[in-house]
Amino acid sequence: MSKFLQHLKDSYKELVNKVTWPNWEQLQQSTMIVLVATIILAVILWLMDFIAGGALNFLYKMLYS
Repeated sequence: MSKFLQHLKDSYKELVNKVTWPNWEQLQQSTMIVLVATIILAVILWLMDFIAGGALNFLYKMLYS
């Protein structure tokens, strides 16, 4: 149990003293980068799904009609 408590104390000291936190501008910039990247990836995935769905529907119509 003492090792666990020591680990918690060391983790807290590291978090408070050694971690450098971003300032407000850096946080906003990083958030915008993540937001834009997420939107771009979502659009790419939607487009791939749309194309694959259309191709499969076309294939099913050709094979089973």
